[in-house]
Amino acid sequence: MSISDPIADMLTAIRNAAVARKEKIEIPASKFKQRILEIFRDHGYIRGFKLIDDNKQGIFEIYLRYIEGDPAFSEIVRVSKPGRRVYVKLEEIPNVKRGIGIAILSTSKGVMTNKQAKKEQVGGEYICYIY
Repeated sequence: MSISDPIADMLTAIRNAAVARKEKIEIPASKFKQRILEIFRDHGYIRGFKLIDDNKQGIFEIYLRYIEGDPAFSEIVRVSKPGRRVYVKLEEIPNVKRGIGIAILSTSKGVMTNKQAKKEQVGGEYICYIY
């Protein structure tokens, strides 16, 4: 695993586990990852997650969700990367697959979806999208 981009590592682990039809996976924990996982859970892309204390940073156990044997999402894509940050203004906030998917932004008001960012009238770093 890469050390320079833990968010990309998390998204790749989720994507690969879904293709392999795994029920759950474990990844290192962080508050930023937690907020992304909360958004995925709230929008039905994963069943849930829990924090396991390992007397270090902790581990997230992520429970994947399937609909009729297929993963609950079709694609997860990391947009902003450590080598190439992507920022969007309020008017540039994307709609993912005409509103079917969600984009995740890191704004001055916290990590949120594209719809929440439009409602809050803020732009920010375009982290990833899922649909």
